[in-house]
Order: sequence, then structure tokens, then C-alpha cells
Amino acid sequence: QVQLVESGGGLVQAGDSLRLSCASSERTFSNYAMGWFRQAPGKEREFVSAISWNGGRTNYADSVKGRFTISRDNAKNTVYLQMNSLKPEDTAVYYCAASPNSYSVSSSPYVYNSWGQGTQVTVSS
Repeated sequence: QVQLVESGGGLVQAGDSLRLSCASSERTFSNYAMGWFRQAPGKEREFVSAISWNGGRTNYADSVKGRFTISRDNAKNTVYLQMNSLKPEDTAVYYCAASPNSYSVSSSPYVYNSWGQGTQVTVSS
């Protein structure tokens, strides 16, 4: 499994932006597809976005399409989630995840076998 550490969360106002980062010490990080999920209080974990090993394929949940952008820098072993035009309903703990299927941009949590500890994002109205 891959060790993942998220950062960049915080408290912002509606309309603001945040950039989340997920760093790994895994030497073969570029072999993994990466995903972002989130979980709000009292709700199930939901898919946010995913990116293939080289960034050639991406996938977004409808709720974030046009506002969030996923990217990765394999030289830095890091995946990013740029979140713009944040809404109160984006409030959640955000988790990054790694999938050994390099080309996957799946929204299913079951294809990811490594998870970070999460970072809290709170958007006030």
C-alpha cells in the first residue's frame, strides 16, 4: 500500500478557493491512478475526482465539474485538487486515494487500495 498525506484544508467563505495536496513517499507513485473523495457529517463517502497515472484521463463528479480541477506532479509525488467557487455543500473531510490500476479514473472507492487520513474543508455561507 501507498502512504498518502493530505494537506491544504481549512475554513473559507463561499466563493473562495482552496488547493488540496496529497503527497506520497512511494517511489513508484507514477504507477498509481489517484482519486479524491469526501465525506460530510452523517453522509457516505462520495467520489470527487480522479486522474490517471500520467494525467491523460480525468473524471469529476457532476457536483464539482467546472469548479474543481485535479492534477498531479509525478516528479513531486503529489496530486492536487484545485477547488474554486466553493459552496457550503462542499464542506467535508477530503481524502485522497491511490489505485494500482494506472489508467483508472473510477468513481468507485473499491478500486483504490490506499487512503490518506483526510483534511477538513469547511465552507461558510
